[in-house]
Amino acid sequence: MFHHISVAVNDPSHVSNVLAEVLQGRRFPFPVHEGSYMVVNNDDYGTAIELLPADTQLIPDLQEVGFSSGNIPQTFLSVHAAISVSISQEEIEQIAYREGWLVRFCDRGPFKVIEFWVENKFLIELLTPALVNEYLQFTKPENFEAFFNQTALDLVEA
Repeated sequence: MFHHISVAVNDPSHVSNVLAEVLQGRRFPFPVHEGSYMVVNNDDYGTAIELLPADTQLIPDLQEVGFSSGNIPQTFLSVHAAISVSISQEEIEQIAYREGWLVRFCDRGPFKVIEFWVENKFLIELLTPALVNEYLQFTKPENFEAFFNQTALDLVEA
């Protein structure tokens, strides 16, 4: 099951307005990366779409995913997804190690994920049965709103 996906588009603000209308959801500026937006749907699965500026790449930074913008060769993809899986963290790690792919447990603050870098290029955030409930609790519209409002306030005060 997909929970969210990020996609690079030419006009993230406009696209987020259109998708919020189509999904009957809500849009929020995504303060983690300037010029980005998130559209959230009011469902039981935490469905969301992150819309990033077209030149954005996700890169495996030192501790967790980082953002890079500009005219550099695209080594990494701007698209990533969060997916529920039925296997454990240990099984995920075994598969990644076997393939030689980066894998790591990350605490995003309001929820935790396992970063699974397919071919060390494409990020999938995996939610095991032990992690999915915390993610689903965070993705309720009122919790998204409180988080994004507080994050935006923290950025303004910084």
